[in-house]
Formats: sequence, C-alpha cells, structure tokens
Amino acid sequence: MRTDFPIAAFNNIETPFYYYDMGLLRETLATALREAAKYDNFHIHYAVKANFNPMILAAMREQGIGADCVSGGEVKAAIAAGIPAEKIVFAGVGKTDREIADALDAGIFCFNIESVPELQAIEALAAERGKVAQVAIRVNPNVAAHTHANITTGLAENKFGINYEQLDEVIDCIEGCEHLTLIGLHFHIGSQILVMDDFVELCSRVNELQKQLREKRGIVLPHINVGGGLGIRYDEPDECAVPDFAAYFAVYAENLKLEKGQTLHFELGRSLVGQCGSLITRVTYVKRGTCKQFAIVDAGMNDLVRPAMYGAYHKIENLSSCDACEKYDVVGPICESSDVFCKDVELPHCKRGDILAIRSAGAYGEAMAFGYNCRALPKAYLSDSIG
Repeated sequence: MRTDFPIAAFNNIETPFYYYDMGLLRETLATALREAAKYDNFHIHYAVKANFNPMILAAMREQGIGADCVSGGEVKAAIAAGIPAEKIVFAGVGKTDREIADALDAGIFCFNIESVPELQAIEALAAERGKVAQVAIRVNPNVAAHTHANITTGLAENKFGINYEQLDEVIDCIEGCEHLTLIGLHFHIGSQILVMDDFVELCSRVNELQKQLREKRGIVLPHINVGGGLGIRYDEPDECAVPDFAAYFAVYAENLKLEKGQTLHFELGRSLVGQCGSLITRVTYVKRGTCKQFAIVDAGMNDLVRPAMYGAYHKIENLSSCDACEKYDVVGPICESSDVFCKDVELPHCKRGDILAIRSAGAYGEAMAFGYNCRALPKAYLSDSIG
C-alpha cells in the first residue's frame, strides 16, 4: 500500500502544509473497529491530542468512536465535532476548575483522576451543580515501556496518576464524596510502543490489582481503561500503513482477566492517524558544504517539532525527482541548530523547488505546530478535496 500523492495539485499549493490521505484513515479506522468488535466488551476512544483537525474528528464521529481528552479545549473540540459527550473521557493532571465545570455541564462519561486534590475539586464543582460525576482512578502500574523516556508515563514516580500505595487512600476519599461515583481504573504506560510484551506486563499488573481490590475491599468496578500506546512503523509508512490491531487487541483478550460484565476501554491516537498524514514542503535552497550538502526546506521545526524534541525519525521522500540518490541533511529555516528533520538521508537529487514529503506525520504534527519566528501555522488539505 502507498499513499498516492497528487503531485500536480501540490504544485499549485503554497508550502508547507499537511496532507491527509482520508482513504487510508478510513481503512485504518475500519480495521481497528473490526478487530475490536471481535470482543463485544471492547470500546475505542480516540486520543484527541494526537490530531484535533476538525475533519479528523469528524471521521472519528462517523465511525462511532469516542474521545479521550486531556484539556477542556479538547473536550469542546470533540463535542463540536459531534462526538457524544457520553463517549468522552477526560484525563490530565492539571484540570482547571473551568475545564471541570464545562465537562460536568456537558455530561461527559468519565473523569480519569490523577490526585486527591483533583477529586476534591471535582466533588465541590459537582456539588454546586447538583450532579454526580463518574470517575476512574489513573493508576501507575510501574511498567517501563520500551519507548522514548519523554513519552513513558507508567512508572511509579511520575507526574501522572496514582501510585499503588496511595490507592486505598484515594478510594476512601471517593467513597466519602456524595457527588463522585467510582466506575473504573485507568492505566497508560506510554506512547509509540511496538513491543507487545509491554502490554502483556500491563495486563499482569491490572490482574494483580483487580484481585487485591476484590479480595481486600470487595470491589469490582465496571470499567477498565488500559489507555493506548500502540505505535506505528515510521521507517515503513507504506509497507506497514495500518498497524497490527489484531495482535494488539489479542494481547488483552488473552492476558487480561476481566470480571463478568466488565468493559475494556482503549485510548488510541497515533496508531489511528499517524500514517495518514504527511508534511509537504518545498526545497528552498541546496547548500553544499565541505563534507555535507543541505536541502533547506520551507518547513521548520515549528511545523513538525518531533525530530527536534525527541530526535524522532520520519521517512522523507522527494516527490519531484527520480534521479540518482545523494546524501542530504534536510533542514528548516528556523534560527535554531536543532531545526533538522533528518541527517545524511539518501534522496533522489534535490534542486530548488522540489517537493518533499515528510511521512508518518498525522499524529503530533499539526497538533504540536507553533508560531516561532512569527511563522504562520501550516494549513491542512484532505485527499478528498484535492486528490
């Protein structure tokens, strides 16, 4: 499978911009839903932080997928896109009173709580409104996921979630609140995980915790949320365009011991949208140094920050050339030495005006763009409209 780039149309669009292959997106969503549907108690919530483009959110709504939000703005964006409030979960360590109040007024499904002060704030705001808020406790399972340190979130000492030894205190606090109902447990060990053993280990920790709660406190909660984390193949965006959802869901079906009537919730983001997006940029200059040559493009780290922030790899293709390959450092115009997309990459001979595609940019690309150097935010185009 390969994204079919409409090169002729690209020539008439000002770069840089994001391009979304909606056919691939629809196929990815259909595959994920088909594999999840094999287990009648599996439910998918899209992690809005990955990409909150309104047309991406509309595609989620059309497929009946819920939303996982980490800010009040994301809750509003999901609702504006038509995603039902009863399918929205709201996580995040720093929910403000305004964000909590708006989510309560909207009637969202659940708050994933991450501290005692937060649940006390939700209790007070729910009481003011005469409402009862459904909450799940985000528990740190102390699983060291095989991924970048900045996107590992399930260790014991972390700004996210509640540690095991604090769980009884938190449950006691919730049970003493008239306007909170504990409906579940929430876990998330990190992002861009390709080693399925990490998810197996998570299942083991969840099983242990469920057993402890059942035996010591007589608690069986109706909902278990295992977060997301499934990664994509940045090195093979065409050959591995759709992630292996079958293997991913099977890990939980085979290793997680759910109680009768429990539902399992997933918060997938990158795996749903990562491969459908590309950052399209144009070569402004080719600069030849003593030992290197640089393809200087009109996109910068402000348009796609992952390489500068994480040292992340994105495959780059020259859509304008079929010439013999040469090595380039592909760099942007930002006044920072870290504004580099890839070093020593083999590309067909580049010249001024060539169009390059920086692949696998559908997740954490447009969503993380910013206006450094007074640069305009990149626009987005869909294959449905310009193909």
